[in-house]
Amino acid sequence: MPRASTVIRTTKETDIRLTLDLDGTGRAEIATGIGFFDHMLTLLTGHALIDLTVSCKGDTHVDGHHTVEDVGRALGFAVAEALGDRRGIRRYGHCVLPMDESLVTAAVDLGGRSACVLAVEFPVPVIGAFDSQLVEVFWESFAATAGANVHAVLHHGRNGHHIAEAVFKGLARSLRMAVELDPRQPGIPSTKGTLTQT
Repeated sequence: MPRASTVIRTTKETDIRLTLDLDGTGRAEIATGIGFFDHMLTLLTGHALIDLTVSCKGDTHVDGHHTVEDVGRALGFAVAEALGDRRGIRRYGHCVLPMDESLVTAAVDLGGRSACVLAVEFPVPVIGAFDSQLVEVFWESFAATAGANVHAVLHHGRNGHHIAEAVFKGLARSLRMAVELDPRQPGIPSTKGTLTQT
């Protein structure tokens, strides 16, 4: 069975069309209207080895918040749908990722419950024209709809762009590991027998 999903999400703030294939090759077609965010999603796609197409028309004349938040929600929904009952996946993934002077430890649990803890401080409020707070907004939204625990810890870093890249790449690598099929565990990877969000 293909582990793929399509999400269409339309509100008064954003209009999103998103397609996802968890067993892809890292192919990205991203157009959110926010250049730096497109760059981060492209990195996520390549390092998670998924195929991802995102088209978003959002109220970026206000700011980037709604676009980033809603794309995060849509991506989380797509991952949850593509995983189904999560049978056979590794479930957990982790990565220690250096990005020039920045170093991030990242971890993901696709256990069906949502939590997001980013112990990451940015030295600048904006990266180009991108509000650095939106990095956490994206991952919080993703975690809520994916049924995932998402953690990232910044050990050190001085450059805001590098820190954001380290977070996205580290969590992408963690996600790649977590969604992989485990040949030794064909069933539900939980001692309670279910990974549903209810």
